[in-house]
Amino acid sequence: MNSNDKVALVTGAGSGIGKAAALALLRVGYSVVLAGRRVELLNEVAEASATDRAWPVVTDVSRPESVAALFTNIQEKFGRLDVLFNNAGVSSPHVNFENLSFEQWQHVVNVNLTGSFLCAQGAVKIMKDQIPQGGRIINNGSISAHAPRPDSAPYTATKHAITGLTKSLSLDGRKYNIACGQIDVGNALTELAAPMTRGVPQANGEIAVEPMMNVNEVADAVVHMAELPLSTNIQFMTIMATTMPFVGRG
Repeated sequence: MNSNDKVALVTGAGSGIGKAAALALLRVGYSVVLAGRRVELLNEVAEASATDRAWPVVTDVSRPESVAALFTNIQEKFGRLDVLFNNAGVSSPHVNFENLSFEQWQHVVNVNLTGSFLCAQGAVKIMKDQIPQGGRIINNGSISAHAPRPDSAPYTATKHAITGLTKSLSLDGRKYNIACGQIDVGNALTELAAPMTRGVPQANGEIAVEPMMNVNEVADAVVHMAELPLSTNIQFMTIMATTMPFVGRG
């Protein structure tokens, strides 16, 4: 099956890494379901693609009923799903750990972790029964899971959990020819990451400007993972701005 016959779902597709990945998948021939909460942003992505293969679906990944409706729509329109890029994510306000509210914690968990679980489960249900059987799930992890930033407990904890989800899906998906891998991104220049170019807190308490990379490099990496035959899997990929403070001691 070539890319022109394949269907991909990208969550958080209205901006940032999700937008870039969706456009990259569209460029290589995929039909792409654009899932996100803001219809105007999804429509902008669809228009930017200049194709008729982009399909916006308003979705809140933290709500089971919204995710269920998304996958019902995918099944009815396409009858299959070849790639899920589990990308939707949020972070908590930059406050001291002891001042985080339960609601702030829960919101990050609901979107980053529960949302990824719900979408992965929906994808598996389609992929296991389609012909040809199988597909690929790519989870958006984060370098933060390996080297946290100050005051990032909810985000960091959920990204650690995504690694556990990735490993479990890699094992549980084998019997259905479903591959699962994870991409850990460090300092891609998006709207949300723009403050890093002006300075962000470091582990030693200083504020420092951090090097960034073009978000399209991340999108190309997602396409590379998606295009591999199902007999091959990139289990974990780290893609980062070369000189960002991650390797060594910064």
